[in-house]
Amino acid sequence: MRWKGAVAGLAVAVAAATGQAGAVRPEPMIRAIVVLDDQVDPGSVREPDHDLRRAALERELRARASAGQRELLELLRALRSRGLVSAVRPLWIVNAVAVTAAPSALPELAALPEVGEIRPDLAVPAPRLVKSAGQAEPNLALVNAPGLWSLGHRGRGVVVASLDTGVDVTHPDLASRYRGGANSWYDPNGEHPGGPVDVSGHGTATMGIMVGGDAGGTAVGVAPDATWIAAKIFNDRGVATLSGVHLAMQWLLDPDGDPETDDAPDVVNNSWTGGEGGCDLEFQPDLGALRAVGILPVFAAGNQGPLAGSVRSPADNPEAFTVGATDAADAVDPSSGRGPSACAGAIAPRMVAPGVDVRTTDLYGLYTTASGTSLAAPHVAGALALLLGAYPGLDAGRQEAALLHGALDLGVPGQDDESGYGRLDVLAAHRWLATAPDFTVAATPGSRLVTTGGGTARYTVTVGAMNGFAGPVAFSVWGLPPGADATWEPPEVTGAGGSRLTVSIPGGTAPGAYPLTISGSDGPLTHSVQVTLVVGAGDFALTVSPPVLSAARGGSAVSTVSLPVSGGFAGNVTLKVTGLPMGTMVSLSPNPAGAPGTSRLTVRTTSSTPRGTFALRITGTHGPLTHGVAISLAVR
Repeated sequence: MRWKGAVAGLAVAVAAATGQAGAVRPEPMIRAIVVLDDQVDPGSVREPDHDLRRAALERELRARASAGQRELLELLRALRSRGLVSAVRPLWIVNAVAVTAAPSALPELAALPEVGEIRPDLAVPAPRLVKSAGQAEPNLALVNAPGLWSLGHRGRGVVVASLDTGVDVTHPDLASRYRGGANSWYDPNGEHPGGPVDVSGHGTATMGIMVGGDAGGTAVGVAPDATWIAAKIFNDRGVATLSGVHLAMQWLLDPDGDPETDDAPDVVNNSWTGGEGGCDLEFQPDLGALRAVGILPVFAAGNQGPLAGSVRSPADNPEAFTVGATDAADAVDPSSGRGPSACAGAIAPRMVAPGVDVRTTDLYGLYTTASGTSLAAPHVAGALALLLGAYPGLDAGRQEAALLHGALDLGVPGQDDESGYGRLDVLAAHRWLATAPDFTVAATPGSRLVTTGGGTARYTVTVGAMNGFAGPVAFSVWGLPPGADATWEPPEVTGAGGSRLTVSIPGGTAPGAYPLTISGSDGPLTHSVQVTLVVGAGDFALTVSPPVLSAARGGSAVSTVSLPVSGGFAGNVTLKVTGLPMGTMVSLSPNPAGAPGTSRLTVRTTSSTPRGTFALRITGTHGPLTHGVAISLAVR
């Protein structure tokens, strides 16, 4: 439902329906989401590094919302003073403002030129945990989770998130796996701000499948070494709002509210669907933002099957990774939501996973056996935790490709509307990642200096091919100082190869260390490496006189280390000698040494020092600047 262009009629309709047309009694308030036209395209944030991209996207989303919502928020304050608005909640993951307002206020809001549409802030019913009396199926063995455990991959270091009814944090299979802290729990309804709570058991059941252990005597979770965080999108009455879900997805991008800290989860599970059929793209911007930062949004297909087109939004959105349910015999459960998707360009379900008679965690430290796509989706979320533990930093496209290439095809060959690309097999997905053509990117040196007067810095970038990779790799660099230029020779290589990056900066560039992200891309596959460009007042060098030291066993030799400078450099340089033979001692005085300046190098041998000529190296370091010089020591 969309109200833009029809809000005046809505106001009249509400007044007529309540018998209040022309009356002085206050209008009934309604919940709405005012959406602005100016939206961020998550794909436009091209920062290749995973963590930096998340921070860059968040800053862009926040800046766009802050600038675009200014007049709207001023109008809402005025309407609030007139008693026509009772609540205002700005959103930045989608450039919108959630309001509770009188219907007569909506035409004024819609009249603002920056407002694209006004949507009802609808209620979303919580999913119900469907418990079953059947014998628990071997769900973990079916998806081959123990196969990855045997390789040492159990999800360690990976954070999974749940948007659900909450989680019983006291359960013995979940308590120790909670990340904890102020950035690991969110309740947009404000009922339980202090920490994880679940009054229905649905969220506890889904979390158990993702990360549960074996405290009850039998393993229940796919990734038992992963940690979890959660947002309780459904209130204690079992109802969520669209705006509350937006707030929860916004929280996923930045749980602690600081874009500079990376505390976002690696995986998110959504075992819920909307209440209406048809394509609803309410959460498309949110899901696009999650994908852009490497979080694949896993959704349950819903339990409205077996009719065609029974997958509900947002699970049928193109950005969602939707999971249907199968039984122990790999038959698609009759109630599992089917495709085709009502949304253009979407495939739903993408795949299926065990969702019939699944044993998992329940409230009060108990266990239960339950069925439904709500139980199937967290198998995929847990599988992603295993894959990301083995291959950290996979982007969302690579995660999806691994899952689909590893799937066991069911039904008619290829993708179909009942089972998607097939049933989850996480071990096969891991094997695909291990053997699929891929490449690496390396760069040297790690740091280059250019003076504030301008100049150039050169880096050598090398592409390594794995598993027969032979694709074209195009190069790019991010993080340059303002006004700087970058050139590549060549700008693209095929398969393994190298390129020379030249960075030119203009005079007057602000001094400092600029982290540069160098990336190589073959279509959606991108790998990155970081180097540093130092813009400073000059540089130092190292010279040693004499460069050849000679000493008898038990004697000593002395040399002078000089630190000439250029471009006005001034600072302390820390010196280090490597390559000394056993039984040898060395001193440098002073150390650190001021540059320009000198340091006295003394090498002392003992009677146990072996005779011979030894190659030594003296290294000098000042911040990111490092230089070295080779000398030799002859022991007689």
